[in-house]
Amino acid sequence: MTDTVKVLLVQMGSIVGDLEGNCQKILSACKKFPQADIAVTPELSICGYPPEDLIFHPRFISDCADAVNHLAQSLKEFPKLHVLVGYPLKEGKDLFNAVSVLNNGKIVCTYRKQYLPNYGVFDERRYFTASHSKDGVTFEVKGNCFGINICEDIWHKDPPEEAKSAGAQVLLIPNASPYEYGKSDQRFEAVTKNVTSIGLDAVYVNMAGGQDEILFDGRSFVSNHLTGKIFELDSFTEACSVVEVENGSIKIPREYHRKEDIGDFYKGLVAGFKSYVQGNGFKGVVLGLSGGVDSALVLKIACDAVGPENTLAVLMPSRYTSQMSIDDATLLSKNLGVRHIIIPIEPAFMAFEGMLAEEFKGRKEDITEENLQARIRGVILMAISNKEGLLVATTGNKSEMAVGYSTLYGDLAGGYAVIKDVYKTEVYKVCRWLNETSPKPIFPENILTRAPSAELKADQKDQDSLPEYSVLDAILKLYLEHKADPQEIISKGFSEEDVLKTLKLVRRAEYKRRQSPIGSKMTQVAFGKDWRYPIVNKYTA
Repeated sequence: MTDTVKVLLVQMGSIVGDLEGNCQKILSACKKFPQADIAVTPELSICGYPPEDLIFHPRFISDCADAVNHLAQSLKEFPKLHVLVGYPLKEGKDLFNAVSVLNNGKIVCTYRKQYLPNYGVFDERRYFTASHSKDGVTFEVKGNCFGINICEDIWHKDPPEEAKSAGAQVLLIPNASPYEYGKSDQRFEAVTKNVTSIGLDAVYVNMAGGQDEILFDGRSFVSNHLTGKIFELDSFTEACSVVEVENGSIKIPREYHRKEDIGDFYKGLVAGFKSYVQGNGFKGVVLGLSGGVDSALVLKIACDAVGPENTLAVLMPSRYTSQMSIDDATLLSKNLGVRHIIIPIEPAFMAFEGMLAEEFKGRKEDITEENLQARIRGVILMAISNKEGLLVATTGNKSEMAVGYSTLYGDLAGGYAVIKDVYKTEVYKVCRWLNETSPKPIFPENILTRAPSAELKADQKDQDSLPEYSVLDAILKLYLEHKADPQEIISKGFSEEDVLKTLKLVRRAEYKRRQSPIGSKMTQVAFGKDWRYPIVNKYTA
């Protein structure tokens, strides 16, 4: 028989570079749960994830080491507590993604990450050295033996097996595992396949919150290898929980595991935007509200992220804006309790027409005049941003971003693209879900049922230029996320005309995507770190 070990899961968000703030979060969690024997924090919890090229600054590395040592001294007031912290560890010419166990002012042991992911948003081989040590790192507390793996390691068989061979009964797994829809099920599968199946219980602690375009959903969990039971923390929120280990086995407090749904997806959009606004010190958010579904959803996200009192909606009607759009935008603002103002762009549009009259003489109106309206709106929003210290939220969705249905220095102007990784059809799904689950409908029915239009010319509809969104999004998912070639997509029943047109638009829009604001990664392949294509590109497959 062994004594009971209390393990504290510290599901926290670490801001990159905020070494003091991150250490204070860890220390605060330990103070709130003085009964804990072990505290597990996420991967690179000291410096934040991903630190990117800060890693190349020697001072940054030494400051991280100093932070670890200072934290170890601060933890002396809890002499029995073992705290797992992650940081970049310099040893000679090598730099490791490491986790050390701190106890009573000292580093008890250190584990160095073996598998460095280099796909999707990950670029760890650029920064770190992979550990080739095959000796599992373990430590004992009250007769129970604990091993350590870091994130990617448990997606492979050998690191967990090495921990077990070294005597581990419970595997502690610090993580910075980014969110994408459906990812939590993949994590459970990896732990089941490579950890619990070999007789180890698992404590999986993930980061929570946003860092630039990367979003961490938390959903830390513990798993018992004998019963298969799982206890999971909530998504997209900082949280702590204590579980008990006795005789090398985790006692599941209550089985809790919730399947991901559209509510998690929405929660992630709010969390990512909130982290970005707060992390950059903005007072609030301003956005252009058109009466369309995209800006409507962004307005709702902004209200939930920073509060309606810190959100400003600007209606900027033109000669082509319908009264329905103005009425719907106004009603939505009132429903959400948001301050809204109306600034017609007609005076500015007429001024530009006059200024360009000589140069454009004898030429028909075309996309030039459409883009001019969008750019006037961008100037207005940026002016308000400068004057009032508000972040401009852009409102374009993934479907538009993919095919370039947007205007540089117009609707692409801003600081954060809130729904950049949300397809148009999913925008409607999220809005309908919000209406259905709210005490009373948020979005006016017109916003959800009218044909989408940029309203930059008379009687304009999106589908004048694009396939129906249900068709467009299906083609885009096959191409962007599954890398299907044109013939594969056509074989799924799509018309050759729609497929070839869509893929041509995707290729031609690369220069716009490079100049667009960042936005939270929500899917398997987002337009950011996941997507690295040349702008000058003649390959057409």
